[in-house]
Amino acid sequence: MTGFSAETLTLPTVALATLLPFAAFVVILLFTRSRPRLSAAVAVGVSSVSLAGTLVLLTLHWNMEKPVQHTARWLVSGTIEIGMGYLLDPVSLLMLAVVAAVSFLIQVYSLGYMAGDPGFSRYFAFMSLFVWAMFNLVVSPTMFQLYIFWELVGLSSYLLIGFWYEKLMASQAGKKAFVMTRLGDAAMFLGILLVLLHLGNLDILEMDSPKAAASMSPELLTLSALLIFGGIVGKSAQFPLLTWLPDAMQGPTPVSALLHSSTMVAAGIYLYERLYPFFLFSRTAMTVGLAVGTVSMLLASTMAMVNRDIKQIWAYSTISQLGFMLMGLDAGSLFSGAFHLTTHAAFKALLFLCSGVFIHRYATNDIFELGRQGCRSLKIPMACLIIAAGALSGLPLLSGFFSKEVILGSLAELSNPLWLGAGLLGVFLTSYYAFRLVFILLFPGESGPGHGEAPEASAPSHGSAHSRFHEWILDGPLIVLAGVTLLLGLFQVPLEQFLRGGEISGLHWPDPLHHPVLPYVSVALAALGLGLSWVEFGRRGAPRVGFVERLPGLFRLFSQRWYLDHVYGFLVDRGIDRGISRLLYLNDHKVIDGFVDGTAESTAAGGRITAFLHTGMIQYRLLTTFAVVVFLALYFFL
Repeated sequence: MTGFSAETLTLPTVALATLLPFAAFVVILLFTRSRPRLSAAVAVGVSSVSLAGTLVLLTLHWNMEKPVQHTARWLVSGTIEIGMGYLLDPVSLLMLAVVAAVSFLIQVYSLGYMAGDPGFSRYFAFMSLFVWAMFNLVVSPTMFQLYIFWELVGLSSYLLIGFWYEKLMASQAGKKAFVMTRLGDAAMFLGILLVLLHLGNLDILEMDSPKAAASMSPELLTLSALLIFGGIVGKSAQFPLLTWLPDAMQGPTPVSALLHSSTMVAAGIYLYERLYPFFLFSRTAMTVGLAVGTVSMLLASTMAMVNRDIKQIWAYSTISQLGFMLMGLDAGSLFSGAFHLTTHAAFKALLFLCSGVFIHRYATNDIFELGRQGCRSLKIPMACLIIAAGALSGLPLLSGFFSKEVILGSLAELSNPLWLGAGLLGVFLTSYYAFRLVFILLFPGESGPGHGEAPEASAPSHGSAHSRFHEWILDGPLIVLAGVTLLLGLFQVPLEQFLRGGEISGLHWPDPLHHPVLPYVSVALAALGLGLSWVEFGRRGAPRVGFVERLPGLFRLFSQRWYLDHVYGFLVDRGIDRGISRLLYLNDHKVIDGFVDGTAESTAAGGRITAFLHTGMIQYRLLTTFAVVVFLALYFFL
């Protein structure tokens, strides 16, 4: 680019890419809401410009040697200054490209999926708001700015999850997501305040530098890291705050794809990457993160094994894979988490969008019903689903295989083999539930298992026509994502070199060791899971009942989400309804009402006495006069 330097182009490109989605949100709500086609054109056009801008930034700074930061002073209080601006380094640039690419493809897909919906313009307005919030979260140079857009991402997700608000379940799912993520966000806010009080600012690069370790005691560092990690647990639906994400599938399927692939839940993992050096200062916080990721990965996998709602299965899979990313990060490998986040964005978006085609066509989420209605006749979505399921399972040559092997390699470096064993168990469970779904769709039987009720459809209620144009719009993004899923693993080395090129604050991470046997073990376990699912659901004469379903107690445990919702219900009932609510009731009725009622009764009694004393009845006055005369006579004469 003759006459232009990277520094000259960076600021306008960042501004254009991150501000245009908000402009699209405002324009659609205020001016084009009554014109659906124009609203869609504005949203998709802006998304394409943002994608081009992020690719320009990625190209300009591919060989960057240090982070590029630009901030303007926004708030000043005493010696504390808080700025707003942008921070570009390999971690943020890679995430920015992922968010822009996936959100663009999903919005193109939405042109076909949401066609004819009464809220078509409103949908694209909310999508633009969502993308704007996520873009600005990714480039935030301070934790204060990041927290603002962190909350805006939560607000946008609430609006999109409950998009079909006329459905009670969708409305409840949106509220559940909003409330449960607020629990983690409250902890995160306290952690940010601790850092501000002791470090003096919220600059991310300073938090990641040795200055933070020098300014804060080890105990305070651990407490701050754990509180901030609470926000990650809530946003990324990790244990114990994981039950809101499967219920969030009540929104449109493109929304589910966006939430699970590159935004919302992925924001938690991105924050962990963003503050990775800060978390490294506390070994305790890293161990807690490793334990939470492991438990989340295994619990969600077991829940997916027995579910029959196609979108909820992929939702549990997302929880499991995010936990797997946390395991890699806490094992000491920044690249493993970032790489798997990137590959996961492609194949998880592909899984949801393929499922959306089936739901859009057959108006059901039940995998057994989808199989019976012949979804395998949809060649392109079915082929893409198989590719994505293979990548999710870690089958060789697919992108998920390469990123999972990096995580398993980092787990193998830990002194305790328990973590590696849990990771390998997760590989087996993931392959089993992924291909259980695939074989049920490919080889439908006469009837499915009788456990549980068929899930309610989350297809659009407008019943849009299946024109050839709409089918092409739905299939196009699938083909692109399938190609990325097939090829992305080949870019492992360039991506690793890119991420290591801009290491923050001089911190260096050791090169991962090569474990020649480990890939064969993981592939064997993935093949074992695939084979078991084939025996139970794919082969001719298969019982179409999983081994877990033959164990009623275990099946009940998994299908009831390990009774986590029951625990939350008990805590809400005893802690809020019978505890806090009871105290508030007593305070209202005994203290507040008692004081008001007592004041009123005292005033009324005083009025009655005063009225009695001022009565004009002659009898009482004569009686009083006679009594006084009698008492005076007795006093003087006796």
